[in-house]
Parts: sequence; C-alpha cells; structure tokens
Amino acid sequence: MAGRCGGNDEKGDAKADNAGRCIRASSGVPLATVGATVHFPALMEQSISLENVVGFLVSTPLFSGLDPAERADVVRIMEVKRLREGEAVFQEGDPGDAWYVISEGTAVVLKEGEGTTREIARLNRGECFGEMAILDGSARSATVKAASDLTLFRFRRARFEDLLDQGSLGAYKLVVSMARVLSHRQRELTKQIADLLEKKVDRVSVRQSLHINMVSE
Repeated sequence: MAGRCGGNDEKGDAKADNAGRCIRASSGVPLATVGATVHFPALMEQSISLENVVGFLVSTPLFSGLDPAERADVVRIMEVKRLREGEAVFQEGDPGDAWYVISEGTAVVLKEGEGTTREIARLNRGECFGEMAILDGSARSATVKAASDLTLFRFRRARFEDLLDQGSLGAYKLVVSMARVLSHRQRELTKQIADLLEKKVDRVSVRQSLHINMVSE
C-alpha cells in the first residue's frame, strides 16, 4: 500500500497526508474524500491508499470511461464498508438505498423460497451489485452476504442523486454504464427464455438465469 497515513484529525475521523495521500477508515463517519463504515475493530486502523482506490476504479469496467475529474466526483461520495464472512450486506426486502462494488473478497447472493434459502450467484472483486437502487429505489429482491472477509465500496442513492442534480458528468456516465450492464443481462435472459421455448436448454438453467438477474436489484 503506497505511503503511510498520519494521525487522526481534530475530530478523530480521518487523516489525508500530502505525501502518502492515505485515508484512514473510521467507524460510521463519512470521510472528507472517502467515507467509511467499519464493522469490526481489527480493521479500524487499516489505511486506504487513494492511489489504490483510483487504480481499482480505473480497472473496473463500470468506471473505466471516467476521466480523472469525473472519478474524483465519484470518490467524493464513496464509502468503504467492511464485513466479516457471513455478515449481510443487505437482506431481501430491505430498501434499495445504495449500490456496491466489491474491492476485496467474495459475496454470495441468496434467495428465499419454498422454505429454503438458495445460493443463486457469487460475486467477486470488481463486480457491482444493487445498481437498480439508483434507478427506482425498490426493495431488495435477494439477500447478499459476505462469503469471505469482504471490502465494499458503497454509493448511497441519495448522495449519488445529489451528484446527478449537480450535473456531474461522471455520475451520468455511470448511469449509462449501469444501463448497458442491465441491458446485456436482459438480452441474455431473453435469449435463454427463447432457447427454453425451443427446448435447447433445461428449465433449471433458465431458472438460475432469472435469479442471477436479481443481483442488480
């Protein structure tokens, strides 16, 4: 991790030094540049390098079309959320109040039905989920939990909408990217339904595809 963070500022929330440009995670308090919600003490002192954050975003397809100024707009509203294995990011039925990008670890998508809980997808580093919250804020259609220790970048719907209201080109580009992702998933789903009608695939495969489409919600 590039550079080192200094001590806390006068409020004890964060410190960004000029040499290392690091942000130190705190508990539940949005930071000036990168917000943080830390769920366990072991990672309270872990630093986050802005270089690493920016490098990660550049390598993630959803963010790759943003220029440095546009990325800065997005990073300004970003929060960091860390969970232990087994902790829930959100539960089925929760409000759609944010969307997420996986920085480290693996998440599992679970769906309740017929008295059982089924795993319908696994999400890894660089994958996004919950994007539909930006479009309609509807309730979550599935539960997402940490399948390992998990670090997420969280973007709250209200703060993202503020960026849109301010005319942020970066925020508008992200909405376009999300729409493309959702459109691709819809096309895949339509194709698999057509294949089912032609009896080229079995019903289980299409049922799984229907569930995976819920990841965006």
